[in-house]
Amino acid sequence: MTPTSSSLWSFLTTASNWSGANGIADRLVVHLWISLLAVGAAAVISIPLGIVVGGRERGQVAATGVANLGRAVPSLAVLAFVVAAGWGIGFVPTFIAMFALAVPPMFVSAATGVAEVDPGVLDVASGLGMTHSQVVRRVQVPLAVPLIISGVRIAMSQVIATATLGAFVGYNTLGRFITVGHANSDDGMLYGGVVLVVALAIVADVGFRMLQRSLTPWSRRRPRHHRGHRSRPSSGRIEIVDAARVAD
Repeated sequence: MTPTSSSLWSFLTTASNWSGANGIADRLVVHLWISLLAVGAAAVISIPLGIVVGGRERGQVAATGVANLGRAVPSLAVLAFVVAAGWGIGFVPTFIAMFALAVPPMFVSAATGVAEVDPGVLDVASGLGMTHSQVVRRVQVPLAVPLIISGVRIAMSQVIATATLGAFVGYNTLGRFITVGHANSDDGMLYGGVVLVVALAIVADVGFRMLQRSLTPWSRRRPRHHRGHRSRPSSGRIEIVDAARVAD
């Protein structure tokens, strides 16, 4: 075992490192809390707005513009701006920066998911007598659920990885292990913080993938092939019925 891996193992397995206000358990909870809060708040705004934009013409163009704008502003710059504006340090700048980071992927996924629903399916829905609001609620949104959840998953992974920056403004996230470990040349603490952040991001990613599979069981269906017969592609009407059943 190398000295670095030995110090990492010692850091993660020492009981005293897990207790107290600056212990692993406390900082893990704080890191997860700010991530969930920022993504949840961003989802409340970005997903409904993305659904509205995606239901209109050129919705994908607007979504792409928002995504490019969001990526152009680094989270560290948002942190610095909030602190310089006099909004304090700690929770507030960290939350605002993570909120700004979470909005673009969820907005884009919602807008794109709704906009890319097969026009033929929409025609069938209209032919069945559905109003525009019913088409959006009972057809477009259910069919866009996989992409919407994918956007939330991406946002959560990005926020968990970037919330480490909260350590620069005095917020007690897992990033404190990285900054303090680097300042004190403590490889165990430094790489321990990195491992914990990566592990948390992986757990969140797996959790959202499982959620996506449980909420979209129809996406895992496979047509049954019978010998001597060709499988027929599903019609727009069948997709409408499936989506409407899920929405109900």
